[in-house]
Amino acid sequence: MSTIGFIGLGIMGGPMARHLVAAGHTVIGYDRSHERMQALVEAGGSSADSIEQTVKNADVVAVMVPDSPDVQAVLLPEDGVFANAQPGTIVIDFSSIRPDVTAELAKTAAERGLRIVDAPVSGGEPGAVNATLSIMVGGSEADFASAKPILDVVGKTIAHVGPSGSGQTVKAANQLIVAGNIELLAEAITFLRAYGVDIDAAVEVLGGGLAGSAVLNQKAPKMLSRNFDPGFRVALHHKDMGIVTSAAREAGVVIPLGAVVAQLMASAIANGDGGLDHSALLLGVERLSGTNTEAAK
Repeated sequence: MSTIGFIGLGIMGGPMARHLVAAGHTVIGYDRSHERMQALVEAGGSSADSIEQTVKNADVVAVMVPDSPDVQAVLLPEDGVFANAQPGTIVIDFSSIRPDVTAELAKTAAERGLRIVDAPVSGGEPGAVNATLSIMVGGSEADFASAKPILDVVGKTIAHVGPSGSGQTVKAANQLIVAGNIELLAEAITFLRAYGVDIDAAVEVLGGGLAGSAVLNQKAPKMLSRNFDPGFRVALHHKDMGIVTSAAREAGVVIPLGAVVAQLMASAIANGDGGLDHSALLLGVERLSGTNTEAAK
């Protein structure tokens, strides 16, 4: 069993940290929210008052924060992870950030005698709660092997996909696919409603055919009930679409459908939907179609 310092106990990080406690690991959590830290304590973990206290005696440091600047703010300052973790500590960054930032962080970690893997996850809040996340891991083979016992606790499908930054590249591709699927599902539901069909029956039969997907299974019920409580916020997916469009441009790859969906994400932000679940792309389709939109629950 390991001593794990876990930084970031939100919608995703909180359940993941609690799974690690249940597996028998000693988990010390840190989050800006006292309530989130208290939830970990109630599950059998402990909390710390600073990042320094969280990591100084840890064998493993896990990070789950929203964006590249957040990861840098956790890892790089004098009161951060790199300056206070013991040499040889394995750092698992579960955050979804820019691949080039990850590669630079890996170089800095190596200079400090630390090991780091980028391990972004897919599966949203249900995947975190049920420990069924897909985890795409970048880093050395040896560091992946060291992190694997921790990853096995919180995920179901785990793959080492290449050197540092590769996990983030695969996650960007994942977010491209998910965004496109959500947008098309939103368009399909709006189209079906316009013709007055039995919408529940229609979604059920679509899910049993080639149109079926995890996106349809998880997001159609949210769209139909108009419950946009966030499992994964539009604002975060907007950030991820910025990552994939930028990376595609750097690679000389065209993603025309992805570029359109990125703009629709931006429109959702501009219309005040950033705090809603990304299934709220439905609201944007309804706005463009001129249909009445009920308030999100």
